[in-house]
Amino acid sequence: MRDDPMAQQLYALHPKPLDRIREIFFLYLSMWLGGPDTYQQLYGHPRLRARHMPFNVTPELKEQWMYCMRKAMFETVDDIQLAQQLITALDQLAEHMINSE
Repeated sequence: MRDDPMAQQLYALHPKPLDRIREIFFLYLSMWLGGPDTYQQLYGHPRLRARHMPFNVTPELKEQWMYCMRKAMFETVDDIQLAQQLITALDQLAEHMINSE
């Protein structure tokens, strides 16, 4: 995100350094994928839409986020069919976060 011009608007919204948000996102995704519920133990129920309400999440920001997710997915997941299934599920999740045009 940091060095990719396609995600600069999205990157600008995140607190720096990104270490804390990376850790939180890792814990959330681990739980979302059926792993341990450490995220929920530390932060409570995800309530993702409510947590994102203070930010203007536009369709453009959603697309920047999905661009980053697709890029990361295809760099790290060898099973293309699995990667595509995860991208589809993440896209639905990201669509739900849009709260501003």
